[in-house]
Amino acid sequence: MARLVSTALVRGLVRSCRAPSAAAVSQSAFQQFMNYSSGIGHSNANGGSSSTGVAADPDTHQDFQPTSKSPSMSFNDIVSQDIKENPVLIYMKGYPDAPRCGFSALAVKVLQRYDVPISARDILGDPKLKESVKAHTNWPTFPQIFIKGEFVGGSDIILDMHQKGQLKDVLGDIAPRVSKAMPHEEDNSMPIL
Repeated sequence: MARLVSTALVRGLVRSCRAPSAAAVSQSAFQQFMNYSSGIGHSNANGGSSSTGVAADPDTHQDFQPTSKSPSMSFNDIVSQDIKENPVLIYMKGYPDAPRCGFSALAVKVLQRYDVPISARDILGDPKLKESVKAHTNWPTFPQIFIKGEFVGGSDIILDMHQKGQLKDVLGDIAPRVSKAMPHEEDNSMPIL
């Protein structure tokens, strides 16, 4: 079934490339798709051109247009505020519950051993944020870990500090994370039947 569908799609694409449609006299459907998906040479319904396909797409509702969540704050301000407000902060690839690289996963695993609250930002979602963090620390790789407002380093440094017993001293006065125990988990004295 999947093979039939894919064959039909390819045939339709080939046909649309051979015969121009009423909607696109100057370009084939394939060329329009490639231009749209790459953001190059996309023309909108008014005949204008745009550098990005989604932002100028007349079929995209304004709720789905890219927006800036903090128009008054620069990325440098966001990084500074994050560092100041979070006792343990990781700029990482992914999130603590779903790291997207082994070094980020290692850093999270080491910090979780100390049961401290971990704040994190995914640097993969915004290249400008990633560059702002790099500029702030003058450190080229990720994850980048901050503890009590100070840049500590990456996963290798955190692991080394853990192995030498230094990380326990650094994290010692940070309040442990609040666990959300289920009502039946609070009283461990009850036997489980």
